[in-house]
Amino acid sequence: MLAMNDDLEGALKAYMKLLDEEEYFEAHEVLEEAWHPLRLKKHPLANLAKGLINGAITFEHIKRNRANVKNKAQRVIASYERHKHLCVEGIEYYVFFDEACQKIEILKHKHSEMFT
Repeated sequence: MLAMNDDLEGALKAYMKLLDEEEYFEAHEVLEEAWHPLRLKKHPLANLAKGLINGAITFEHIKRNRANVKNKAQRVIASYERHKHLCVEGIEYYVFFDEACQKIEILKHKHSEMFT
């Protein structure tokens, strides 16, 4: 389990760095790799990680200005919205999850026209 946690911490750090660089698809990929073992073990953080993965994909859709981008952004961000409440003090790696959630919130604010 320690290796998984080390991978999760590293993935969250890389995810946040990639969000800062507006490399949303790559951020999604990095965190998705760490999410798979969480999902398979039915780990309590699996849904929060999945929400963050979808958060990154939301902004990739916006970045690429996909057809029907506003609708897609609203649909994909819904997973993040459903699971962000799982980021509470006391969970494993709270600091990293909290920072990742804050970055998604900043991006939502930056692109607020997509979510109204």
